[in-house]
Amino acid sequence: MSETSARERLKELIQELAIVRGKVILSSGKEADYYIDLRRVTLHQEASGLVGEVMLDLFDEANLEFTNVGGLTMGADPVGTAIMHTARAKDRAIDAFVVRKAQKSYGMGRQVEGPSVEGRDVIVLEDTSTTGGSALTAVEGVRKAGGNVIAVAVIVDRDTGAKERIEAEAGVPYLFAYGKTELGL
Repeated sequence: MSETSARERLKELIQELAIVRGKVILSSGKEADYYIDLRRVTLHQEASGLVGEVMLDLFDEANLEFTNVGGLTMGADPVGTAIMHTARAKDRAIDAFVVRKAQKSYGMGRQVEGPSVEGRDVIVLEDTSTTGGSALTAVEGVRKAGGNVIAVAVIVDRDTGAKERIEAEAGVPYLFAYGKTELGL
């Protein structure tokens, strides 16, 4: 599928499957007139591959060089695996990782699971972000594990301050595939 058609089809699926209209309370505690449930997209059989295509295109357009993608479990998990599988189909070696909210107190005691991020250039992911808190928790975990975070990326930017907060506090660029205006929100 061409870049344009993959992007357009994913946009259609986001609008059809993920946008729920009505009053909702977000994880940040803020109230909104709509909710973007991107798990309805990232876990969808057609949309998942499109997520991988669109996000890889976003990274390529930004000229990012990286080896690993992932973020705070659970919103980032299907995004990271979609990118990993799409990259593999294109003969690109990109590993995914998962960041726990807190370091395990048992087993190997890890906070970052999957192939090691130590010494690697990584992109921290989230499906969408309101305040940037989850992404910042993931950035902190990756840095503690020795990873070099080069960017934070989301599928949909809600335009609620996450970009500004992440860029200020993490000191890395914040990228997004779709803005809320493009989705008609």
